[in-house]
Amino acid sequence: MAVSFSLTSLSPTPQTSSSGPTMATLNTFYTISSKTLARFTFNPLSKPSALNLFAKPPLTHLRSPPRNTIRSLFTGIVEEMGEVKQLGASDGGGFDMRIGAATVLDGVRLGDSIAVNGTCLTVTEFDASHFTVGLAPETLRKTSLVELEPGSLVNLERAVLPTSRMGGHFLQGHVDGTGEIVSMVPEEDSMWIKVKTTKEILKYVVPKGYIAVDGTSLTVVDVFDDEECFNFMLVAYTQQKVVIPLKKVGQKVNLEVDILGKYVERLLSSGFVDSIKSK
Repeated sequence: MAVSFSLTSLSPTPQTSSSGPTMATLNTFYTISSKTLARFTFNPLSKPSALNLFAKPPLTHLRSPPRNTIRSLFTGIVEEMGEVKQLGASDGGGFDMRIGAATVLDGVRLGDSIAVNGTCLTVTEFDASHFTVGLAPETLRKTSLVELEPGSLVNLERAVLPTSRMGGHFLQGHVDGTGEIVSMVPEEDSMWIKVKTTKEILKYVVPKGYIAVDGTSLTVVDVFDDEECFNFMLVAYTQQKVVIPLKKVGQKVNLEVDILGKYVERLLSSGFVDSIKSK
């Protein structure tokens, strides 16, 4: 069973102290050898978090599974907002997250895929009102899930079925990277949100194109290459159904670009188009 604790304190119950985690506290929950501890690092730019322990740099002799392996598809239409109930180290050395939910538990089975803030995760346990997913170190390095703590709300969507209606666009739940919210400006009952990201991600973002932000299928309004930013607008209805408006300027969001752009880039770089022209 996962151990419940506050990520900002690494203690069994939330603490009011702002001091960082100590070795005595860490040893309460983990038996860490001196060699293993040397690989754990904290990001000085973010608040102390137990999840940061698991987001250490990857070992060079281990290979990650291919990111282009498609096992599930999503549409970016958030079904409900769930609440993170519990976080803790798993017996296998990873991290478990228990989430309170209702809609996505309808028909759920062990091994099913559920997108949590746009990240495809596998159900390892469930009951009538909760489900548990495992978080690998690579997932924490690549996504904004590292900022979650008990009480956080998250976007939830089940993988689509062949009979599902396509309300958004095709998503794999493979987060390409994160962006940082740089502004949130209301206009009447809508809200403009600008996100800063990397050039590697921004090259796939086009005005009036699709992008998934925390697993929400959205339409890009403008791209600002000089600022490495893009923006989108949330109407009043969407603001009530997703977690993005609950975040603050400076917080991270998960980003998954439209995969069509990647396929086009791959075809052009492989010389496929030139081979067609030569025939």
